[in-house]
Amino acid sequence: MIRTPVCDLLGIEYPVFQGGMAYLGTGELAGAVSKAGGLGIVGAGNAPPSWVKEQIGKVRAITDRPFGVNIMLLSPFVRDIVDLVVAEGVPVITTGAGNPGQFMQELKRAGITVVPVASAVSLAKRMERAGADAVIAEGTESGGHIGETTTMALVPQVVDAVSIPVIAAGGIADGRGFAAALALGAQAIQMGTRFVCATECVAHPAYKKAIIEAGDRGTMVTGASTGHPVRSLKTRFSREYERLEASGAGVKELDEFGIGRYRAACVDGDLDAGTVLAGQIAGMIGEELPAAEIIQGIVREAERVIGKLGELPGVRFPVA
Repeated sequence: MIRTPVCDLLGIEYPVFQGGMAYLGTGELAGAVSKAGGLGIVGAGNAPPSWVKEQIGKVRAITDRPFGVNIMLLSPFVRDIVDLVVAEGVPVITTGAGNPGQFMQELKRAGITVVPVASAVSLAKRMERAGADAVIAEGTESGGHIGETTTMALVPQVVDAVSIPVIAAGGIADGRGFAAALALGAQAIQMGTRFVCATECVAHPAYKKAIIEAGDRGTMVTGASTGHPVRSLKTRFSREYERLEASGAGVKELDEFGIGRYRAACVDGDLDAGTVLAGQIAGMIGEELPAAEIIQGIVREAERVIGKLGELPGVRFPVA
């Protein structure tokens, strides 16, 4: 069985994180992932504390295993969410969209393991100095808000730059990607898009179907002119947004055009008016499966890949 120091740090069976996805990172999905031995994550997004507390309760009704909450630092409720995770004794938090430094000591005093997301080496080093227990190095292949560097290039540079454990994210959907992340020096992986197509995920069936039917070139990036580029599937909305952006529309106009589009797709299933956030691995997903089967399948495949490296055509290892 693949086991790394991250498993011991967090008390989990497999070094597999579920991404903290707004609307979709509910208690049902997070609880299923944690029950299966990974680290399920409730995605707080811009939700109020009452909703997040409800999801935490759902996780605990499903399993007594460790889980986490993803805190989006740009949320208008960020202060209240920090207070909530402390009061609820949430064991792990991941963070995105900013620097959690202002809350770091408060969270650490409460015994919470803090694992920020970083899309650049400089940010990862800053997180380590602030007191982070580990860091998620997320490459540009991921869905939603993205950085510039690919996972293959980012992960080893972050591993070399920090002394805390590194979790690889972006472009990982199977055991081959898991094995590659370990080879790059990561101690765990995080997957978002793959878990969108978990049976326990509350995403609208049309949203899941769009991901399952996507091809290798099925995603696009928009919003670079706003400073917050986003990767999503190619839909009517995303192409309209691309045309508007190309026409020179300002940040305010683009932001207003994009309001509510993610919810329209993932909750309401309106793929024409909505945005389907998904990573480049969407083309690798062929079916909806229970979270436990996703995790077990990926771990077993990674073990096979690692064990058979010497049997690959053309690969030769020196004999001692």
